[in-house]
Amino acid sequence: MKYLTWTDEAALEVVREHAEKPGPMLLTLQALQERFGYVETSLLPSIAKELNVSRAEVHGVLTYYSDFRTTPPASRQIHLCVAEACQALGVRDVVKELAAAGYEVGERSKDGATDVVGVYCLGNCALGPAALVDGNLCGRVSAKSLVAQVTS
Repeated sequence: MKYLTWTDEAALEVVREHAEKPGPMLLTLQALQERFGYVETSLLPSIAKELNVSRAEVHGVLTYYSDFRTTPPASRQIHLCVAEACQALGVRDVVKELAAAGYEVGERSKDGATDVVGVYCLGNCALGPAALVDGNLCGRVSAKSLVAQVTS
């Protein structure tokens, strides 16, 4: 997925677009992440000011939801379901094999090109283990198939 390069000016424009909407904080943070791939923490005071809330409130929401990032994402993304249905279908073995190949769940790959994120349910339980690779849903994944997708 391609994101825009973060600039404070562009980010503040996004904040101002959402400031007058009901429940603007979550919408604003989601829009920033959608546009830039992450939320730069140095902008939290400005976000708080524009939304008329405290920095602590913005920080609390940003850190409460695990989907928000405060660092730029790697160019490739694997979101691997580690919920019960996928565990029953062998995702634990996939996790071990990925780790052996240099792709630890919850970490960036050794080459810095891929983020591997454990998630709880992708709604593809019948075809587990399931993963999203760069936003594309995949079923019956193996470590080998995931590595092949991110190295091609």
